[in-house]
Amino acid sequence: MPAKDIYHDTVKRALIKDGWTITKENMSFPWGGTQTYVDILAEEVFVAEKEGRKIAVEVKSFIGKSNLSELEKALGQFIIYRFAMRKKEPDRQLFLAVEKEIYNEFFLNADVLELVESEDLRILIFDKVKEVIVRWIN
Repeated sequence: MPAKDIYHDTVKRALIKDGWTITKENMSFPWGGTQTYVDILAEEVFVAEKEGRKIAVEVKSFIGKSNLSELEKALGQFIIYRFAMRKKEPDRQLFLAVEKEIYNEFFLNADVLELVESEDLRILIFDKVKEVIVRWIN
């Protein structure tokens, strides 16, 4: 099982504050002859439900040496997790959770915005200090 991302608990509390019920953490899906873990971690997964909507959240802290290499890793994981999850729970939507400073400093770049849109990346932006969800992009 993967290690918790540094923002795992922060995002979990933010989801609860936003009215979500956390139903499971560290959800695994078989893929490629192994288990993938959709997680809020710079990979740990929350599975939550709200008003009939079901989501899974992959948390990424972007604390590595390069935001680009962190995005490459996050995007690869997101695509694999989304693909694997569609087979097991096709009605559940996957979101990538990123801290608002990272979103504002890196994700608002025109190239990154175009990539997010072209890959149909759903993003949950959170405030690490207030532990709240700032914005949903889907």
